[in-house]
Amino acid sequence: MDGRDTRVQDNSVQALKLKKTVVLVGMMGAGKTAVGKALAQALNVPFRDSDAEIEIAAARSIAEIFERDGEAFFRRKEAQVISRLLDGTPSVLSTGGGAYMQEANRTAITDRGVAVWLDAPLNVLWNRVRHKDTRPLLRTDNPKETLREIYEARVPVYALADIAVPSEQGKTVEGMAQRVIEALKARDDVLKEG
Repeated sequence: MDGRDTRVQDNSVQALKLKKTVVLVGMMGAGKTAVGKALAQALNVPFRDSDAEIEIAAARSIAEIFERDGEAFFRRKEAQVISRLLDGTPSVLSTGGGAYMQEANRTAITDRGVAVWLDAPLNVLWNRVRHKDTRPLLRTDNPKETLREIYEARVPVYALADIAVPSEQGKTVEGMAQRVIEALKARDDVLKEG
């Protein structure tokens, strides 16, 4: 693809206007933050990350919040942050892997935004998270098995998302962002021509 074709593609994306917040949901390691940043840049809208917002408000990491205050406390704060971010200017919002498990969050996201599930297979997720120690739910004796258990429990709930976008090993972040844009174009309540 030459530079001219790229500009045409960029102009077609620039002509799209986001009507409501796109909320990326899915497992840890699915690429919600990386794809979210690329998607926000392509659509020329703000990128927000619910975990980062929680860390700023609490002045500590997610792992520290889990350790000190427990998961139930974290989930309450997460719901408050997601609700606040959904009320703002349409943007791209990356959520933590467990956020969509809460029915109240699912309802708020569907009512005031659009849930996009980045659907990555288990082997891809494991390859992405196995060398990271920032995942509090994987601090177990057998993190691979823990990830599999979480995956099996969560996939049926992620499948409730408004849109599912398959992810695979080797797909670039920009390629995934473009895949999400194509899926969003089918929803005239989410994207409109500029």
